[in-house]
Amino acid sequence: MLDGRRVEVQYARRPGPTIVLINGAGGPLDGWMRVWVPLTKLGTVVAWNRPGIGASDPPHVDQTSETVTRQLLALLAALAIPGPYVLVGHSLGGLHALHFARSHPAHIAAVVLLEATAPQDMAAMAEHASPLQRGLQALVDRWWPPQPHSEVVHARTSAAQLAGLPPFPRVPLAVVTGMRPALAWLTPGAQRAARCRHQRALVELSPPGSHVLAHRSGHFPQLSEPALVAQAISDLARAASSQPRV
Repeated sequence: MLDGRRVEVQYARRPGPTIVLINGAGGPLDGWMRVWVPLTKLGTVVAWNRPGIGASDPPHVDQTSETVTRQLLALLAALAIPGPYVLVGHSLGGLHALHFARSHPAHIAAVVLLEATAPQDMAAMAEHASPLQRGLQALVDRWWPPQPHSEVVHARTSAAQLAGLPPFPRVPLAVVTGMRPALAWLTPGAQRAARCRHQRALVELSPPGSHVLAHRSGHFPQLSEPALVAQAISDLARAASSQPRV
């Protein structure tokens, strides 16, 4: 329980760096199953289901990146797991990782952005959406309306919150990008080009940034290429432990 609300969490406490896994929107912590054991050999690993996912209680406040960061800090404090942390953010979880790193740089050892949402993505995806995409989205929203406090509903707010934060800290950074995007036939070329630009922009957030290309993966490299993802996290954790803090 956290603030009277149920939170589903999985963690393994080991000597070494502390790796915090931030799921994508609606994604359960089971999505890390293929990298969990390799990561627990590196150090402490924490994953949790945000409100409305798995056995966690539904959200009762808007799930912006600011809210998620606050919830994650409270969870880590309740578990008595101190930083600095190696943050691993998948998809929309990458946006939350960016907020955490920029708002609490002293708690950050390194960041891995795994098929991460960039703050520019929402506007670009909407601008270049095809009529078919808009129609399908309208149909989904009509028959399966999102929960009002959902992080997907408030994704643009989360992106806007980054504008008021300090720059990304000078810590080791890796951006893992899947090279086989799902539903490529449905995605306009302008959207694909914009996402490629935004992924490269993420790499440039920190001078130690590196770009890891997952050639056999779409949006879930942690499932399709777990060894590559585990190695990227391991390399970054090692780099963080050897780099003086700036």
